[in-house]
Amino acid sequence: MNGDGPSAAEADPKMPSEHLPLRPLWLCRACGQPWPCGRAKLALLASYQDSRLNLLLYLSGCLHEAIDDLHRLNPRTTGDVRDMFDRFLGWPARHRSRPAATEPQIPEET
Repeated sequence: MNGDGPSAAEADPKMPSEHLPLRPLWLCRACGQPWPCGRAKLALLASYQDSRLNLLLYLSGCLHEAIDDLHRLNPRTTGDVRDMFDRFLGWPARHRSRPAATEPQIPEET
């Protein structure tokens, strides 16, 4: 967040290497779309399928870094706060993983 050390996106071993953000623009290095792009989102969901909280914490760090980077590039066009929030944190909240199939509970006879 101050530029020292690797960013959250670069330090995460679960992040797909081909769809990393190009900083400070926060565009996907592979496809040029705003990061996280569709493929990065799919890979992140797969990587963090067992821990939605860790995914949200990771993306929160990326959001903070993106706001800092984009503000440094051009303070007047950092972007709308709602758009930035949706770009980084809104999509996981809208995506619901399918619950594991469970066998129906049969009441015990007494």
